Amino acid sequence: MIKKIFLTLTYIFIFFNFNLHAIEKNSELKVGLLAPFSGDYKELGDSLLFSIQLALDEINDKKIVIVPRDSGTNDKVKLNNAIEEIIQAGAKVIIGPVDSRYFNELEKYKEVTFISLSNKEPKIKKNIISIGISLESQIKSLLNFIKKKEKKKTIIIYPNNNFAGFIDKKLIELNLNSYKTFKYNSDPKILTGEIEKLTNYNQRKRNLEYRKKLLEDKEDEQSLRELSKLEQIYTLGKVNFDSIIIIDFGNSLKSVLASLVFADVNENEVLYTSVNQWFDESIFYENSIKNLYYPSVDYKNFKSFNKKYSKIFNSPPNEITILAYDALGLIYYVWKKNDGIKNTNDFYIKDKIKGKIGTFSFKDNKVFQDLKVYKTDNKTFIEN
Repeated sequence: MIKKIFLTLTYIFIFFNFNLHAIEKNSELKVGLLAPFSGDYKELGDSLLFSIQLALDEINDKKIVIVPRDSGTNDKVKLNNAIEEIIQAGAKVIIGPVDSRYFNELEKYKEVTFISLSNKEPKIKKNIISIGISLESQIKSLLNFIKKKEKKKTIIIYPNNNFAGFIDKKLIELNLNSYKTFKYNSDPKILTGEIEKLTNYNQRKRNLEYRKKLLEDKEDEQSLRELSKLEQIYTLGKVNFDSIIIIDFGNSLKSVLASLVFADVNENEVLYTSVNQWFDESIFYENSIKNLYYPSVDYKNFKSFNKKYSKIFNSPPNEITILAYDALGLIYYVWKKNDGIKNTNDFYIKDKIKGKIGTFSFKDNKVFQDLKVYKTDNKTFIEN
């Protein structure tokens, strides 16, 4: 209880007394935090600040000063005001913003390095470094995993919605033009029919009925055994892929899984994989697929972080706040290594960096995470 009170008081002190930090000596590491402390995403902003507090406790260096400011929600004016206040307080590196909506606004602050939590663009863009779990990192991890499983025919499927163009672009950048892709309608009423066409379901259904008809009038033991086996299945013949990457999440992903099972895509023959999963336990109750594989942050660290956060602050953290924890660790590492931080170039590190989310590296002007692949099994997550 004493620790909870101390941390709460520390939070209040940091937030309301940033002017005191401006007079501290130059040897301090001043880090700004852009977070939505007001509006619809206020809880996210609070969670980010608490996550930073946990990182501060673990680093245990009194020279680190955090300067939090409210970036608002979809408010360009408030965002710019917050950045200017942080700069006036003496910080030249800022954690945030959470998304990439106003990246163009950030570019005009050339003297500041922004460590964004966005997962949209892993490319280091002038003065912006995004450390979110990018689609590129996830797909690369899955392709390596699929290769180890000796699968030869992979299909990548995703919804034909507002993000389809973004995914198209990323697949081209990853040189995946040789892979078969398929876009589907997210409407469950339309989706099932599209999956049937993708899997050639009707033809496989006819194959079964035709074969059963040929055997019905035969009385030899071999034919009777085969007919008995055919009575236990729904289609005859394989689909033209042996692994599938589904770029989707939530209920839409569950609808796709259900449609694939309805189309009799056997998970013993086809490797099911997906992206955008943060150990969503609701997938445990999705009875369609028993083995769904996906890349993610280090599960052991993720559980440990959530447990510690919940114990101290008496509430669960937002799932992406672990990124803020790692962001401060990265900034501190660069600051100590270079005896200060001048600009984005200081973050071009040859060595791999190990954080709570796992290992990440800087290569070809991009940030990549070495993600582990997990599967759901018996209401738990198993590393593969």
